[in-house]
Formats: sequence, structure tokens, C-alpha cells
Amino acid sequence: MIQGFYGSMFVLSLALTTVYIYRWHKHFDADFTMIFTLVPVSCLGYVLQEQSKSLEGLIRAMQIIYIGGCFLQLFILLSIFHLCGISIHKGLRTGLFLVCACLYASVLTIGRRDWFYSDIAFGMIGSSPTLIRRYGPMHSVFYAVLILFFLVGIVTIAESLYRKKQVPRRILYLLMIPDGICMLSFFVGRRIIRTVDFVPLGYVIAEFTYLLIAHRVNLYDVSDTVIDSMVQEQGIGYISFDFHQRYLGSNEVAQKLVPGLAELAVDARLPEKSGMQKIRHFLDSFLENRENGRFQYTVHADSGHPEDDRFYTVQVNDLYEERKRRGYMVTFTDDTARQKYIRLLDSYNEDLKQEVEAKTRHIVEMHDHLILSLAMMVESRDNSTGGHIKRTSEGVRILIGEIIREGTLCLTEEFCNDVIKAAPMHDLGKIAVDDAVLRKPGRFTQAEYEKMKCHAAEGARVIHEILMDTDDASFQTVAENVAHFHHERWDGSGYPLGLFGTQIPLEARIMAIADVYDALVSKRVYKDAIGFAQADRMILEGMGGQFDPGLRSAYEHARPKLEAYYSQCGEN
Repeated sequence: MIQGFYGSMFVLSLALTTVYIYRWHKHFDADFTMIFTLVPVSCLGYVLQEQSKSLEGLIRAMQIIYIGGCFLQLFILLSIFHLCGISIHKGLRTGLFLVCACLYASVLTIGRRDWFYSDIAFGMIGSSPTLIRRYGPMHSVFYAVLILFFLVGIVTIAESLYRKKQVPRRILYLLMIPDGICMLSFFVGRRIIRTVDFVPLGYVIAEFTYLLIAHRVNLYDVSDTVIDSMVQEQGIGYISFDFHQRYLGSNEVAQKLVPGLAELAVDARLPEKSGMQKIRHFLDSFLENRENGRFQYTVHADSGHPEDDRFYTVQVNDLYEERKRRGYMVTFTDDTARQKYIRLLDSYNEDLKQEVEAKTRHIVEMHDHLILSLAMMVESRDNSTGGHIKRTSEGVRILIGEIIREGTLCLTEEFCNDVIKAAPMHDLGKIAVDDAVLRKPGRFTQAEYEKMKCHAAEGARVIHEILMDTDDASFQTVAENVAHFHHERWDGSGYPLGLFGTQIPLEARIMAIADVYDALVSKRVYKDAIGFAQADRMILEGMGGQFDPGLRSAYEHARPKLEAYYSQCGEN
């Protein structure tokens, strides 16, 4: 019967240990594993004790039993410290283990020394073999150590219940069971029935309690639970390397992301392969600048469709073991959803930008057409300048083209476009000239000429009023200058301000040539058109007097195109 009791306790302890191994998690405390290892060993000792037929067999069984007696209470105490969030120094932990090891060393001297037991003999109590003995000094130390470990454990649990709100209450209550049940079974159980030792039952109850604790403990370990959840749900991959960039390990996610990683041997250096080159680049960049530890990594889809690509954010950090740096950790986080959202947003912004630009161009075109219509309306009041706006605008375009081709003047594309666009507005100031003067069929008197000269300054004022709210400040300036100064002369004899040389804005100097050329080769009510040769001679004679001599070469190269254009218009 007694042998059946010990045998059943041994079988139960093995079954509970098997369950623990099946449910084992990498975050289980090492003290748990030692408890589940030592309990079956100790229970086996009781089975062997009951089967012993000699003193030597009893001594060996007793030595196996005391493996649990000497070490189990220590690992129970260490597990209490761990679960209560109390960190003990490695030196203290090692010291406590050595104390227990010394106690067990004294157990191993049974039969040869009197340190633990003395006067030993083989005996029987009923049908059960028993070791007749007297206790030695180390057995008293053994009792003292057990009681000390028990009391420290109970005090630690009580203090945590009172002071530590972040330690789970249920875990603390469960911890009292193995700590107390082992002591009760050891000191009280064997005195209830002298032929039966209830210590194995206490050990099995302790094992079962620790299974309950292990089932709950990972739920309370927030950092590990969160990390496991993130790795599982968000597909986080990680690769670790030592300081020499030797491969230490990776998870399945990383092995799927990086080609060749699954075949890379542990402790091997990164090979020169396409996938590995990127990892090496990440590590090298991090070593060059530790603030530069964030990168982008793209996994192209097998389908070849860009919309199926996956995007990952790569983070390089130091790899720590406790507080000591041991290497580098490369972490891959799936960033596909955010990257696709950003690209969709960029695409939407680009579409919106293009739509705004199109609408802006449309508004600008409407604005330009409005101004051109206003200029043509003013031209319609002047019966001597029909088609003048269109022809001078084309003349300016031809001159600008030759200036650009020569490259002697460093003109921006924006400036050239502004001059061409401003050309139709050069006579806009005529809107303020009286019809009697503007529509006079013959030559002006001096007084009438003075009134006509006012159109230059008036044109600048009108353009300023029209364009004052525009965002294109450069065009406004060019347009005002063209209207205001196209009658100024290089020698300073022009109007309205009598500017000379480079005081006259370049856009006005270009406009002056086109304006006078049109006046020469076009018919007016007060004169006939002159020939191209004569007009050309008069323009060239005016270089340095009326016109900017620096524009002579551009005009000479433009002359064939001007003549071809005016011939097409039928003006000559």
C-alpha cells in the first residue's frame, strides 16, 4: 500500500512535469523548470526507498530524496522573488545555491561521516524498510536553512500583498501554497502516520500549484506579451548579429523577407548576395552614424505588379543581454498600409495639383484674353493703327527668339515669356487720350502731340491698377515697363522721363524696335508704308541714337523673319 502511494506520487509528478514541458514558454522562469525537474527525482527516491533490501540501498534512496530536500525550497524562494518583482544580485543567488550544495554534499557523506547522520542501521517499520539513525550537526543546519527560506518567502509574499500593487494578487495567494505545503508535509506529515512520509504529496501539490501559476504568469508579463503579440499579429521580423556582423539568428518572418537568410549558417559572416548586401548596408550605415538607424525595405511581388509590393520599415538597434551590449538587432516592421496610403495621398495631391494648375492656367488665359481684348478695344479707337498690336507682338517674339539664340544676354525663360505676353499692352494708355486727338487723320500739332505722349505714363498706371492683385509680380513689372518706357530713346531724347542708355529697361528697348519697325513698314492715314530696305536702313541708323546698339546683332538676324512675316501680312 505504501509502495503504491509513493509510486502514484512519482507517476503524478512525471505527468505534471510532462504538462509543464508541453506548455513550456521561453519566458518561463528558470526556477520553475528546476522545481519541475527536482520533484520527480525526489519522488523516485521514495519509491527506491520502499524497494530497498539493504542499508546501502536505503542510503542511496535517501541521497536521492534529499536532492529535493536541499534544493527545492531554494528554487521556491527564488521563484517568489522573481514573481514579486524583486531582483537579487547574482552573487547572492550563487551564494544561496552554494549553501544548499554544501548541505547536499554532507548528505552524500551518509555512511562514511557523521556530519548528517550517525549510527545508521537498516531497520523495518511494519513491512517498510527504514533507516535507523541519529541526526548530525549538518542536519540541524539543514532544518535551519529550510525554516529560514520558508520565513523569507512568507515575509516577501506578505510585503508584496501590502506594498506592491503591480504584483498580481492571485499569483501571491497561489505562491503561499507550495511554500507552506512543503514545510507542513516535511515537519508535520511524517508525524501523523509514522510509516508514511507525506512529503511526496506536498511536492505534487506544489507542482500542480506552479502549473496554475505558469498558466497565468505570462499574461501579467506585459512587455513579453506585447512583444509576442506584435510579432505574431503585425508580422515583425528580426535578425541579430554580433559585433563582427556574424549572423546569430532570425525568426521566420525575416527569413521570408531576406533572400538566402534561411540558408545562412549561424556564426557565418554576411555573404555578398543581393539580399544580404542591403542588410550589410543597414548595419554599416548604423555604425557610421548611430542616429541613422531607420531605413526602407521593399519586397517586390512575384506577380510583377507594383501594387502587390510590400514595404517594410527597418530599424537597427544595439542588441542587449540584460544591460550589456552584445551586438546588433535588425527589425522589420510591415509598413505597407501606411506607405500605400502616403502614395495614394501623394497621387491625390498630384492630381489635385494638376487640376489646380489647369484651372490656374485657364484663369490666366482668361485674364490675358481680357487684357488683350481691352488693348484691341483701345486700338479700334485709333483708326491709324489697325493690326498694330498683333504685328508688334509677333515682332517682339521674333526679336526675343534671336536674342536667346545668340546667348549674349543672360535672359531667363520667365523674362522672355513675360516680354512677349506684355507686348500687346504697350499702347494700353491710349484709352485715356481724347478721340479728337487719337482719331485725327493728319499729323498732330505740338499741343496734340503732348497729349498723345501722355499715353505712355497712363498705360503704366492702367496696367498697375489691372495687375496690382496678381501673384505674378515679375510680369506686372515687365508689363508696366513696356508701356511706360517704349518711347524712351537710347540717347535720352525720348519720353516721358528722358531716360538714356541702360536706364531704360531692356524689355522697353526691345519693344521700341518692334514698335518703330511696324510704324515704318505699315500704312497710316497720314503716310504710306516704306520698303523693307529703307526701313532697315533707318533702324540701323538709329542704333546708338534711338535704339540700344547692343540689340543690333539680334535685329539683323531677325530682319529676314520680320520681312517674311510682314510680307505675309500684306503690309509691304
